[in-house]
Amino acid sequence: MATPKTPYDAVLSAARDVTRLDCALDAEMLGTALLGSVYAIAETDREAAVREFVSGFLAATSRRRTAAATTIRQVFAALVPDAEGAAKVRPGAQAPAWAGQLGRVHLTGTWSYGDVYGDQTSYLATFAYDDELGGPEHALVALVDHNIGITKDVFVGGPAERILEQVRQMCADDDLTWFREEDPARMHGEVGRHLAITDDLGDLPAEGSLATDRALVGARLAVLPEASAGTAGWDAQPLSADERTTLVRAFLASPEAARHGLNTLDSDAELASLHFCLGLLFDHAASFPDADPLRWSPAVAGLFLLDWVHRRAVLDMDDAALLPRVLRAWAAFAARRRGLPERAGTQTDEAIEELVPEFARLYSTGERRSPATAAVAQLMADGIDPDDPVALDAWIEANRQRLGDDTP
Repeated sequence: MATPKTPYDAVLSAARDVTRLDCALDAEMLGTALLGSVYAIAETDREAAVREFVSGFLAATSRRRTAAATTIRQVFAALVPDAEGAAKVRPGAQAPAWAGQLGRVHLTGTWSYGDVYGDQTSYLATFAYDDELGGPEHALVALVDHNIGITKDVFVGGPAERILEQVRQMCADDDLTWFREEDPARMHGEVGRHLAITDDLGDLPAEGSLATDRALVGARLAVLPEASAGTAGWDAQPLSADERTTLVRAFLASPEAARHGLNTLDSDAELASLHFCLGLLFDHAASFPDADPLRWSPAVAGLFLLDWVHRRAVLDMDDAALLPRVLRAWAAFAARRRGLPERAGTQTDEAIEELVPEFARLYSTGERRSPATAAVAQLMADGIDPDDPVALDAWIEANRQRLGDDTP
């Protein structure tokens, strides 16, 4: 076989047996896998890269009349209907019997499930072809990771009934997971907007079928109703100042605060450190799309103690000594307020306890500090008052070379 001259020739070669497939679903699975290589190597806006590739492919193969060429053109047009030229694609003279069912599916159900902490939510939708020639009922599963704000993985496969039953059973057997029927518009909105962020990543998550199934997922999501303008995003807004004050007061009066000795702090320095630490918890929560200060888990605690706080805050020794204590009390308080199972709260508390030695090491070495945080830490170590502009300017001038010549 001759070496393909262009990427389009390579696709035609890879799809040479497409007409021998049993159904439209198999053809769409082949098509999305072929487009997955385009998606995977794109550097930015991967969805646009796939659309542009399909547009180019349709233009370059417009005169190809073999059964395989005309059929894979139909497949790509069904998967990426907004590609230029897709609307003009017509079945070939030797099209398989199932070709007329490409993309012709209807929604049969939507569900969601996830962990009680709120770290991840998976959305599941099932689809059936309008005619049995299209193939079996199948499922789309999309995993949204709320801690990193992306659709982390997607999968399309079947049989739909078996996948749905496996998910039901998994959640029924684990008190740290939940399962429910879902609004299809919400699924469309949540998966779609997080997937748009994934599409723009420089590096994709290493595992799963994200690249290979992405085009088919986009085609199936388009079947779901659009979210209305008022519900396009379900992210919570950060608490107002009054709401934050009310929540802090409830915490300080809670048994969790008492258990960790936070209700007996009385010196001005201790109280200042306590409120500074609480402020950091709220600021960290505000860095997530859901902005929920009560959403804590082993994973979130790890992000906070081992990364975020070192990059974003300057702690003195009193703050560093108190912060893990405050976090343990707050996480326990949050778990009770959210009604989480006792085991969930215990796991988070144990995780925080295990993280403390590494937190202390990172605080000591300063290796995770951002340049700005490192500069402020050094300024404070040198005894400079940040509110004294004369002293601050003199310090910056004296340290300009170390800080960088572009320091303002």
